[in-house]
Amino acid sequence: MSEQPNQRLMPMGKIEVAPRAIATIAAQAVGQSYGVVGMAPSSLAQGVAMVLRQADAHKGVAVRISDTTITIDLYVILEYGTRLAEVARNVQENVRYAVEQAIGMPVAQVNVRIQGLRSNDAVVK
Repeated sequence: MSEQPNQRLMPMGKIEVAPRAIATIAAQAVGQSYGVVGMAPSSLAQGVAMVLRQADAHKGVAVRISDTTITIDLYVILEYGTRLAEVARNVQENVRYAVEQAIGMPVAQVNVRIQGLRSNDAVVK
């Protein structure tokens, strides 16, 4: 039996990390990144990018676990006027580091999906 990427077999038993726990770790790392206004829901209703409350930030994260990899999709709203590519790359690094440190398993991909930009309390599409 192959070991899942979010599982560890220990002498006393198995440790398994739920995808929602991974999503919560990722959302906290995103929230601490420069240039990020907040998380957005993964499906935009009627094209409006809304910022999720901090308690619901994990809803802006999709975690896919296959036999050998963990892939994380992030749906974010960034601050207007920042360098989007640089902010996104910084978010990728922060999330990868936070998740790998917390669960001790490698993350294969962190995909940043910019759902909108926010400037002066308005969402820009």
